[in-house]
Amino acid sequence: MTVTRTASTFAPPVMEARRWLEGVTFPADRPLINVSQAAPVDPPPDALRQAMADAALTRDDAHLYGPVLGMPALRAGLSDQINRHYGATTTADNVAITSGCNQAFAAAIATLCDEGDEVILPTPWYFNHKMWLDMAGVRSVPLTTNADMLPDVEAAKVLITDRTRAIALVTPNNPAGVEYPDALVLKFYALARSHGLALIVDETYRDFDSRSGAPHALFQQDGWADTFIHLYSFSKAYRLTGHRVGALVTSPARLSEAEKFLDTVAICPGQIGQYAALWGLEHLGQWVAGERDEILARRKAISDGFSVLADKGWTLKGLGAYFAYMQHPFELSSAQLAQKLVQEAGILCLPGTMFWPDDAPQGHQELRIAFANLDAAGIDALYTRLSALSL
Repeated sequence: MTVTRTASTFAPPVMEARRWLEGVTFPADRPLINVSQAAPVDPPPDALRQAMADAALTRDDAHLYGPVLGMPALRAGLSDQINRHYGATTTADNVAITSGCNQAFAAAIATLCDEGDEVILPTPWYFNHKMWLDMAGVRSVPLTTNADMLPDVEAAKVLITDRTRAIALVTPNNPAGVEYPDALVLKFYALARSHGLALIVDETYRDFDSRSGAPHALFQQDGWADTFIHLYSFSKAYRLTGHRVGALVTSPARLSEAEKFLDTVAICPGQIGQYAALWGLEHLGQWVAGERDEILARRKAISDGFSVLADKGWTLKGLGAYFAYMQHPFELSSAQLAQKLVQEAGILCLPGTMFWPDDAPQGHQELRIAFANLDAAGIDALYTRLSALSL
């Protein structure tokens, strides 16, 4: 029997990890610490929820099909925000609204790749990018990162073949958290441009970048849209994860091709989610700034308290956005360790093996901790439980 590409693709890691909870009970004095998924668990602020309710009650078009590439006002609003944040000169014609950022990636790949083509992904990679490439029949070419969890341009150059179509970066990075320096991103842009490749940059977590101002100058490059493809998500900024609102920013010509993909997959993004994102753009700038301050405070708590784990042989390999990426000191593979943590420490996290090729040894020593939903007390409890492990 033929095995389809989907059948041979690994199971969704977050869903796989949730299955480890089946049949496990957590005592009241040691509740589950869930650091497995990088998504806000709180709902949007009340004012945004009210705006969504108003749209549902008063806007007939909120319940109808909309334009495939998204609501014109939201496309224009995001373009304006990008121009202010990056010093760019985009227009609404450069922006498509998608049903989440993962769909934006899938749409970009649909415009770039045929079966058997290749996309270079730094490792550890974002597993949903790898999953989509597998299902699309596109080969993921791993690009190992250095000790600072940063990819090397010269190493990437060696990997380019006549089937390479794109290099895909995520910054701030998922899973490692690191923020790619502007100069490094520009070097990747120059490499991609010189070889006629696309540079896809997933900036889902840009609202929580510790750097003030634009994190890179890609939008300021002449002819940027011929090479650079920007991906964005409203999910984290406005807590709209369940409403699936993302964006793909590129040339109008590429968007006309992406429109074919988007029309056949979802027809259009959800209307109420789009109204929410637009209201957020217009009213929640200060609120998002406060959310960023809180995430940066939690990041500092991760860093400041890490000595308790360092003393036990742990290493903090990457930190930023929603993520702490750690190397554990145990002989046990992280694939087994992560499951043991549920039973023995009441912690649900993802093993590094979910972010590396099957034959890569690095993932066996690594864990991803998505800390954004932990306050200072939660981070302290996490460290207390991890430092008490004896395996």
